[in-house]
Amino acid sequence: MTHLCINPSILSADFVNLEAELQRIASADAVHVDVMDNHFVPNLTLGLPVVRRIQQVSPIPLDVHLMIEDADRWAPQYAEAGAASVTFHAEASSAPVKLARELRDAGSKAAMALRPATPVEPYLDLLGELDMLLVMTVEPGFGGQAFLDLTLPKIRRAADAVRDANLPLVIQVDGGITEETILRAADAGATVFVAGSSVYGADDAAAAIAALRTAGTRGAGA
Repeated sequence: MTHLCINPSILSADFVNLEAELQRIASADAVHVDVMDNHFVPNLTLGLPVVRRIQQVSPIPLDVHLMIEDADRWAPQYAEAGAASVTFHAEASSAPVKLARELRDAGSKAAMALRPATPVEPYLDLLGELDMLLVMTVEPGFGGQAFLDLTLPKIRRAADAVRDANLPLVIQVDGGITEETILRAADAGATVFVAGSSVYGADDAAAAIAALRTAGTRGAGA
């Protein structure tokens, strides 16, 4: 069975105690780091200096999600900072193939994200250049939003295209992931799940991660 990955988002963490918050999720597969510039999305979070510091203290790899304009210019610097994976938005890149290759050359996995209303079909020919496709299941910008079921057909179409082309690419979903919604997302073909408030809002983050992993595995076997 395909390994399912749980990548908690520190968007829901206590920013004053980030090192301790990273330790809370040490049993996860990676930490999802949301970088927002208040232009591409209406929120401002953290940037390259903080990501570099997180990289130094995190017990698990960094899965950096760039919700920023001009991704072609800035994304490679996050790969150079040591991120295991760097995700740029298709809507913010003018040369996604070139950028994906630059990320890989810098030692990072290359990932591309699609907003809920962005169709996957125009990008199917690019999938071979990517290690991961992120299908946003909420509008990017803020944590704690409800899962959008309208994204499920897109997840399924993307998963079908990956399987038909026999690509090693994985499909990530981000937004509103709970023990209940992960079932539907996994059944549609996602294998990497970003969870914020459902992990950091729990008293026992490790138990919440384990519960999500169990639910996702059940959904994948549906």
